[in-house]
Amino acid sequence: MSSSVEGMSAVDTGSLDTQAEPARSQVQGTASFGKFMVVLQAIADAPGKLDIARLAKLLPYPRGTLYRIVTALLAEGLIAESLDNGTYQLGHRLIHLASKSWETSDLRSVAREHIEALRNATEETVHLAVPSGDGMVYIDKLESPRTVGMMSRIGMRVEMHSTSVGKAYLAALPAEQCRALIERLAMQPRTRNTITDADALNADIQKTRARGYSYDNEENESDIRCFGGVILDRSGRPVGAVSLSIPLYRYDEARAGIFIEKVRDTVKAISASLATIL
Repeated sequence: MSSSVEGMSAVDTGSLDTQAEPARSQVQGTASFGKFMVVLQAIADAPGKLDIARLAKLLPYPRGTLYRIVTALLAEGLIAESLDNGTYQLGHRLIHLASKSWETSDLRSVAREHIEALRNATEETVHLAVPSGDGMVYIDKLESPRTVGMMSRIGMRVEMHSTSVGKAYLAALPAEQCRALIERLAMQPRTRNTITDADALNADIQKTRARGYSYDNEENESDIRCFGGVILDRSGRPVGAVSLSIPLYRYDEARAGIFIEKVRDTVKAISASLATIL
């Protein structure tokens, strides 16, 4: 994982907005808060879990400062520590706060009736996701009424390179922005089918653009295939994605075309509804 963290340092420290701290410090007490947010953002955006040593490589703060910030974040439940290896991840309190935001978000509320219709028509599991750093986060999930075991959950962060929601989002970005994002993805294998090469992923994204939907062929979770579509705002900017997940034992190639059209119709309907309020 260390190579992935070092690879992102040159890119992500800029996106963490450390240069904005002097402006924040003009308001009394906000300089320290700015550092807290930079550390929290680094932990959130990392392709894996970070420890103090890797945080020190990634951020321009002394270790003593990082220890104090991490200790405070742990005390507030905003991050959690893995007891086995001393690494950090987002905490349950932060995820709970985020879930409250998702519950009232325009996208989630607008999309709900449409993804319910998709789930009811297909009887398969539907996910709604939004971009978060170099990944995607599920902000809604509707389970299939039929038996299927999936690891996904609301609030879960997933990778762009291995999921249909991620690939749908990537395909809707301007070409240069898409290529730049792909170059900084860790692209760790999730299954034996995961695409782990940037050139191969770029080729897959080109296919996604051409056909108008994304496809996850057991790339994120074994024995699960997914079709995805992107949600656009009124300016054509991608703001989220929807996926339909089908267990392999229930997958029927003859019905794939029907599923694809329903996914495409769903994201078009959500995009149209979203355009009336955003």
